Amino acid sequence: MAQDREEHGQYPPLDRVPQHVGIIMDGNGRWARERGLPRAAGHRAGTENLRVVLRAAVEFGVPVLTIYAFSTENWGRPEGEVSALLAILERVLDRELAELHAEGVQLRHVGHLERIPSRLQEKVLYAVDLTQDNDQLILNVAFDYGGRTELVDAVRRIIKDGIPADQVDEDTISRYVYTAGLPDPDLIIRTSGEMRVSNFLIWQGAYAELYVTSTYWPDFDKQAFYEALGDYGQRDRRFGLVSR
Repeated sequence: MAQDREEHGQYPPLDRVPQHVGIIMDGNGRWARERGLPRAAGHRAGTENLRVVLRAAVEFGVPVLTIYAFSTENWGRPEGEVSALLAILERVLDRELAELHAEGVQLRHVGHLERIPSRLQEKVLYAVDLTQDNDQLILNVAFDYGGRTELVDAVRRIIKDGIPADQVDEDTISRYVYTAGLPDPDLIIRTSGEMRVSNFLIWQGAYAELYVTSTYWPDFDKQAFYEALGDYGQRDRRFGLVSR
């Protein structure tokens, strides 16, 4: 029945749609290993799957999506795997940018660019500039991103701007994180079954609902995304208060 629903596009309306969804796209390497493939093949499969989830986000009415593509800690992985991940990012920009732009996706980069090769930096900045006025979906690509680094950067910028300590509050910090101006994530999805947030949106996600699935990212399809959103719609969000 789920397959028939997906084929015919018959998805019942969701009870409540999150305004911002964060996704920790985990399990590419294990997906590849179980198939006797190199880890890079898993990352390529995960990138292909991103198209599916982006289209699903638009169809289901999610306005902001943040994907965890490459963490500050990922630089410590084997050199060949890092090179493959950088190559995949460049390939996506080369092959998919025109279509993403045509479909109204606004691309934003969150994180640092300094350690990325200069040619790739230029392509990222071009993509961000080209799509800045699109409004169908805001896609934050967290590449060379770490939540702790983000907070350090925010504090440094607050100090640099001369804001007195007694004027710094939660709203101040929210204005200085990478996602300033966007709603905090309502839902953070993690694939592959790991029960941790891995330094992802640790300020913004303080009260996000967590959804963990054992499905590896390359297999996290439209139906799986719909089920995650449906589960979110049934949550009782209390934000530290009590239900009435």
